[in-house]
Order: sequence, then C-alpha cells, then structure tokens
Amino acid sequence: MSEVKTVENMVTITIDGKTYEAKEGEYILNAARANDVFIPAICYLTRCSPTLACRICLVEADGKQVYACNAKVKDGMEITVDTPNILAERRAIMEVYDVNHPLQCGVCDKSGECELQNYTLEMGVDSQSYMIPDTKREATNWSSVLHYDPGLCIVCERCTTVCKDMIGDAAITTTKRGGAALDKGFKESMPKDAYAMWNKLQKSLIAPSNGTNETNCSDCGECLAVCPVGALVSRDFVYQSNAWDLKRIPATCAHCSSGCQIYYETKPESIENREEKIFRVTNEWNYVSLCGAGRFGYDFENRVEGKDEAAFNAAVEAFKKAETIRFNSVITNEEAMMLQTLKEKMGLKLVNPDARAFQKFLAAYGKAAGQSLYSYDFKDVMKTDFVMSVGASLRNDNPNARYAFNNIQKMNKGAGLYFHPVGDTLVPTFGKSVEVFTHKVGLEEAALYLILDLFADKEKLPSDVKAYIDSFKSTATKTVKEKVMKEVTETVIDEETGEEKEVKKKVPEMVEKEITVEKNGLVELLGKESDAFTETFEKMMKKKESFSMIVGEDLYFHENAENIAKLIALIEKTSPVRVAMIPPKTNSLGVALICDLDDEVSGYTVGYNENGNFKLSALGDGDLDMPAMNQQEGTLTNMHKRVTPTNAALEYKGYELNDLVRELVGAPELTVDWTAMLPEDKGFKSVEFDSLPNGYLNDGTENRGYRLNVSTFDAEEITVEKFDASKALEGEIVYRCNPQRQFNDFTDKAHEIFEGFGLYASPEKAAELGEKVEIDFGNRSITVNVIEDDRMAGDITALSDFKSAEDIYSLFGDARYQKVTMRKV
Repeated sequence: MSEVKTVENMVTITIDGKTYEAKEGEYILNAARANDVFIPAICYLTRCSPTLACRICLVEADGKQVYACNAKVKDGMEITVDTPNILAERRAIMEVYDVNHPLQCGVCDKSGECELQNYTLEMGVDSQSYMIPDTKREATNWSSVLHYDPGLCIVCERCTTVCKDMIGDAAITTTKRGGAALDKGFKESMPKDAYAMWNKLQKSLIAPSNGTNETNCSDCGECLAVCPVGALVSRDFVYQSNAWDLKRIPATCAHCSSGCQIYYETKPESIENREEKIFRVTNEWNYVSLCGAGRFGYDFENRVEGKDEAAFNAAVEAFKKAETIRFNSVITNEEAMMLQTLKEKMGLKLVNPDARAFQKFLAAYGKAAGQSLYSYDFKDVMKTDFVMSVGASLRNDNPNARYAFNNIQKMNKGAGLYFHPVGDTLVPTFGKSVEVFTHKVGLEEAALYLILDLFADKEKLPSDVKAYIDSFKSTATKTVKEKVMKEVTETVIDEETGEEKEVKKKVPEMVEKEITVEKNGLVELLGKESDAFTETFEKMMKKKESFSMIVGEDLYFHENAENIAKLIALIEKTSPVRVAMIPPKTNSLGVALICDLDDEVSGYTVGYNENGNFKLSALGDGDLDMPAMNQQEGTLTNMHKRVTPTNAALEYKGYELNDLVRELVGAPELTVDWTAMLPEDKGFKSVEFDSLPNGYLNDGTENRGYRLNVSTFDAEEITVEKFDASKALEGEIVYRCNPQRQFNDFTDKAHEIFEGFGLYASPEKAAELGEKVEIDFGNRSITVNVIEDDRMAGDITALSDFKSAEDIYSLFGDARYQKVTMRKV
C-alpha cells in the first residue's frame, strides 16, 4: 500500500509520453496503478512480495525490459508499457496459460470474474501456437472450507504469497507435479519469458506445505479471494452461482474491531423462494485481508415474518420499569447513540463490560498522553520496521493485528517483540527477528518497563523511573572462550639446502577469558536469558528506523490498568515508539466514545443480545426480535479510528431499536438519521449516512466513511507506579479468549464456522485434562469440553466467551485471567 505522499518523497516519471508523479522507490506497477495507468499483471499482490510468476507485467524502462512488479521508479524514468516485443511476449504467455486449461467456463465458479478469461481477451489470443500432453490432476479438499482443483490452477502463486506475506500461516507452497517435459525446440522458437513461465507451469502445483493433504491453517480463505481462476473456491460455494447473478452490497464486517471492508453477495435463494440469500462474502483483497470469520461467518441473519405488536408493547413496558440496559458491542454507532439517549432521558444505567474496560483505559491514557485517542492506526503500524505486541493474543483477538505484525517481518525486513503469557507456536515463525517472551500472568508492567529501557531517551525519563529501571541492572563475571592467534616456532627442512631451520608462525588457539557483563533483571523476569537477548536485540535493531507497539485487551482488564495506560503514554513521550490499540469487540471504540457506561447491573434489566429480565435479540432467542448486523444500515467505529458505513444485505421485517426509542422518548424516522447526530465532541462528524463513501482508491488510499477527529489538550504529569512481581499468578490458570474465527454469538450461528465453545489447550495439556472438565472459579463452576489447539503451548488454557448465554464475563470479573480449580468429568 502506498505510503503518505509528501513533496520530499515524490519523483517525476514518464509513462507512454505522459508525465506523472510517483512515490520514490515505488514499484513501477503500483506507481502506474496509482496514476490510473493499466499494466497487466496476474501474479502480483499489492501488499506482498513480487514472485515474477506470470511475467506479463513486462514494460520498458529507460530502454531496458523490466518487470513492473519488481522494478522501482526513479526520478526522470521513462516507461513504455507496450512495445512490439513486449506484446508478443504477453500474447505467448497467455497462449501458454490456455494450452491445457479446461474449457468449462460455463460451469466454472470463476466465470464472469476470471482473470484468465479477461487477459486472454485483452491480449487478443484468438489461436493457439503450442501444445503438450496434459497430466491428470484430481480436485481435493484442503480443509473444512478450502477446495482446490489443480486442473484449473495456473500456478500464479498468489495464494502461497498472501498466505506467507500477509496471513502468516505459510500453509501452502509450490510442489512438483510431474508434467510432461517441454520440447527443447520451443526454447529457440518462442519468446523467452513465455518459455520460462511454461517450463515452471509444467513442473508445479500448489499443495499444503506440511506434507499432508490438509492445510491445518487459520481457514481465513484469503487464498480463495486472490485466486485469479477457479482453482481455489470455498467448498460451500462450488457450483452454487455465477458471479454475474450475484448482487454486491458494500458493508463492514461485524465480527471484530478491525471493521474490514466486505461485500455481501446475494441473490434469490431459489426459483421457488425469491427471498435474498447471502451466497458468499468477498473483499478488496489488494487493500484489505479478511479472517475466516469475516469471510465465512455471514449467514447470521434473524428472519422474522413480521412485526410482533404484543412483544413490542411488552418491550416498551420492560424499558419503563428497567434500571439497567445490558448490551455488548455488536451494535452500530447509531444504536449506541439511541441507548445513550435512553440513559439521558430515562435515567437508565448502561452496562457493557468490554467497552467499559476500554473506556476507562482510554481515559487514563488520554490524560497522560494529552490526546483523546491512541497515536497510530494499524495502517501506520504496517509501515514501521520494528513492532511490539503487549497484552494481545494476536492469533485470536484480532486477525488484522496479527497480519500487520507478520507483514512487517516479511515486507519491511522487520523485527518484533511479542509479550504474552500463553505460548503460541505460530508467532515465532513470522520471521527470524521475532523474539517471544512467554511471561507469567501479571507481569505486563514489567514488559512495558523493559520497552522503556530498550527504547526511551533516558534523559527524558523521570528520575525515579530511570532509577527504578536501573535497579534491575546488575553485573556479573562470565567465563567465555575466545580465539587468539598464538605465535609458535617450528623446525622445518629447507627444500633447497636440506638443512634444518626454525620458522615462526601464528596459529589459532581457544583460550578462556573472564569478562564483566551487565544483567537485565527485567529480561530474566520475563523469561529470557539476559546475555543472549542483549546480543539478539543488537542485531534486531540494525537499520531500524520506525517503531510501533500493539496493545490489547489483557491490559484493559488488568488490575493495574490505569498504571499501564500511563506507562504506555510515557513510552510514547520518551521514545520513538507509537501505539495502536485493539478495541476488545466489534464496536467497542464507538460505544466507549458515545455511551456514558456504568460498572454494575442493578434492578430490572433489559438485555440487548445479552441476558436480562427482558431480552432484545438479533439471534431469535429473546422476547423481542431485533435485526442482525447483516440486516442493518448504520456505521461502526473500527480500530483504525475510522467510522465506516455498513449496509443491509437482507431484508428485516420486524421492529428495530429505533422503533422502541421513538415510542419511549421520541426519535427520527430512520436508524441512519442518527448518523449525523453522533457526538462531534467525541471525534465524530456531522455527516449524513448516504454521503459516506465506502471503497478504496487505486493507490490503496482508504475511502470509507471518515477518520475520527483526535483532540489534543494539556497532558497531566505522568506518575507511574512500581509493579509487584510477587502478584504474578501461579497454578492452574484460565484465560478468557476465543478460538480463531469465533468472536460472538453471530459467528457461532454461521454454518461455515466450526470452532466450538469450550476450553482450548495445548496438545500436552489437553491430553492431561481429558475430554471434559469442570472449572471452579470459586463463585461459580462451569463444565465444558476440552478442545486441543495445536498452536498453543504451555499449561494456560483458554475458555471461550463468544456465547453470551454462558455469561463468561461474570466468571472472570474485571480480569482476563483467573486462577481456578479443574476437575475431570
């Protein structure tokens, strides 16, 4: 994705005789796209490394043929997109792709949006110059959602590239297929790039990289999205629809705080049933990557036949006698504004545990930092070359934060520090310069003090903080072996005279030597060997220029959350590190900004998608039905500090929250009439819903909704507390954390999301616990199935919270970790 353009980093280039501006060092292909100049390319992905697999992006730059995806612009560069030789190469390449490609376009799942079709026509391929015997290749299912047909595969390597460079799974790779060898005569008779591409195509297929027939990956489906042909398709979508039959509804994913851009793609369910049905979700994959929940968790709508007046009247009476509204963050900004209006006009309490914890954390950070929101969004994070993560289970909490952490390693030659108590076997594979601290629960402040020690300008640190950090330093004597050159004398025979003579020479010798080394107690406390880390860190820091830190939900639910927020502000004040925060749930940031939240439920309670004496539910399990997020118009506030629009993919025939508010205290006619009324003093803008854009520009600029205004003010003096290492949790510890692809009741309802509710554990811990356990929290017990997660390590287990009916938040209280007693069942 293009960086922010400034006068200093722009250069002038010429493409086909016309002058354009481009970012210095940008690939020619991206520079052309940003200026609306078309250069064909099949294998290239904007945010990933070039593979040079397809070679049709050939252009001429300053008189020399280069690949546009891999050659960078320079000031004054003259580029020609088409020459007779280049056109001949491109046509030959497309002929080769078409040699044995099955002629089943009429039933292929990609027909109508197939890049092979498009480029075959673009290059004017109307005859075939080449032939070779084909090789039988059987279709297979790689996972519960991934279907691969190698007969349709053109080995462009987009799938392997996005899986490695963006997602971080590296679950698929090219492998040998044993195709027929090319006639050597082709090497002389056909264009060289076409020959090289064909030679590789005949030898290669795509397969799981683990040597089995299954990918064992995150099941995000990004490989399906980027596939230019019909080789990779969702198992659920095979032979279900032609692309041209589907209607695309731009929306925002409703499952986590990434707020990714998506399209719900719908058409009537059948000839007999003309109700619209969502058949799949797609995305602008050059600019945003989805997780498995966003791509496959789409059919969670709440279908009702009409308005239930009796239930509506009962809901009105319930609100009139209620003291509390309990809700979660799977709501729009407009609905949050409605709930705040009910609080202001009816005196109701608003309770939302995830948003409240984040709200308090933001407030503490804001006072210390002198700004209303955190400094970076995750687009900023992806431009840095050194990233840290504290208090977030990247693999589970927020896939796009994980993608950013991984992409920095792959694309920016980056380095990373990952601090978390739950062992993870995936994060260390992101890059050679990733160091993982699997520390004890409760030592998050120690991690932040270590970051201060590593990155802060010591002259800017308060004297007491500097002294406290220094108190963890000590010196020790260490014996090391060192190679020295020792002078020795040898007697040799002179070849000419035959006489003996003495000669001196130097030979290497290992000697022991005592040295004084500095020990860093913070490193040791967090589980690393100090000497080894110091040496590693020096290497990690070489040529690093920009630094970011991701912080997550563990910190918001920490007993010392306020002190942690201040420490984060201090890191930003005294170092080049800038912080991005992961809001806990879908619209936690929007709710935290809009609603004046309370800490405790009291009295008669109305629950909105949560338990209560009277329940409003978009799941169809309450006292009054509500529309699900794929049936609503409105906006969400995502972790990039952006207010994004979402649209209804499916019709909803029942009552909405706005109907209740209109009846109780008065409200506008439509839910989206609230959009322009969102509080400007909290950073929102008075913009009508229908005027909000929802897309991307060719250069990758996000043009969705608008960015929140961040206000600045005088910061309070930052005073931070010391941490107590003795309070670190020991024993049997459970972590409140969902499995990947599960975020809430709505992902659980979706038919392509299979991860179950239960206690997730490493393979070793799962074997120890057995099939089912009772978890005793002291105040309450819960019995759940034990589910093995082969990417977890260590003894800490993870209890899902995505089922609101189980009320898992009440078990954990104001924390995300609890010490428990477990009994096999």
